Amino acid sequence: MTTPRPTLPGIDPDAGIPDLIRRLTDDSKRLVADEVRLAKLEMSENIHAGARGALWLGLAFGVGVVGLVALTIFLATLIGRLANGHMWVGAIVVGVIEIVAAVLLVKRGLSSFAEPSYTLAETRESLKDTTSWVTHPRAD
Repeated sequence: MTTPRPTLPGIDPDAGIPDLIRRLTDDSKRLVADEVRLAKLEMSENIHAGARGALWLGLAFGVGVVGLVALTIFLATLIGRLANGHMWVGAIVVGVIEIVAAVLLVKRGLSSFAEPSYTLAETRESLKDTTSWVTHPRAD
């Protein structure tokens, strides 16, 4: 008495090699198409989220500029009133303060660009270590 071979659903036990290769090819094509479709969906979602973030960032920048202009006018007027109504003194003092702040911020920004990129140097060192480890046999 022979026992029947167990079969999995959707699999033909009598399928030949060419049929299996054709199925594998079809499945591979379908998988690649699904991956491309998924990548397109993810890309469109990322672009949409990035555009929305850029919009909010632009709005925040605009509101910040308007606020800083208002603060500048307020400080210039306040200092001008303290200087016996000479508004030009207030404007000059506030202008000098803002120029000094701008110079300090520019120097700080340039110094951060002047610092070396440690990630690339660390990667190079790691690759050198790996190369030396591979080329030189260990001493046992």
